[in-house]
Amino acid sequence: MEISNSPLHNYLSYALAAAHRKVATSLNARLRRHGIQIEAWRILETLEEGNRLTMGQLAEIVLMNPPTLTKLVDRMVSDGLVHRQVAQGDHRQINVLPTALGRKRMLQIREEIEEQDAAILGQLGKNQTAQLVQLLREIT
Repeated sequence: MEISNSPLHNYLSYALAAAHRKVATSLNARLRRHGIQIEAWRILETLEEGNRLTMGQLAEIVLMNPPTLTKLVDRMVSDGLVHRQVAQGDHRQINVLPTALGRKRMLQIREEIEEQDAAILGQLGKNQTAQLVQLLREIT
């Protein structure tokens, strides 16, 4: 049986997973040149907005479970990309903030992300891409 004729291809869940895998593989290759994982990019991009987020809030936004986020943030602190700070409102909580190096790396990485998005846009066109983004947001 040919892979393209598999009944799996008729399921939306499979199509979403296959698209995610293809995009993630390509993005991983792009970010590997910068020594950054996709999850670290998500963290830096989220922190770039300037919000003071707790680890729990950050975990939810960047699609990671808290223990895994903690380990990655530990590595990012060691790499000088982020630092931790006691939250002003609640001293029991910790905020993660980007360092100057983290901001610089974010700008470099953002170019890779924009190129990746442009490739998808070129494949689908502006209207279909906007529609796809909207549909995926409705699912989440």
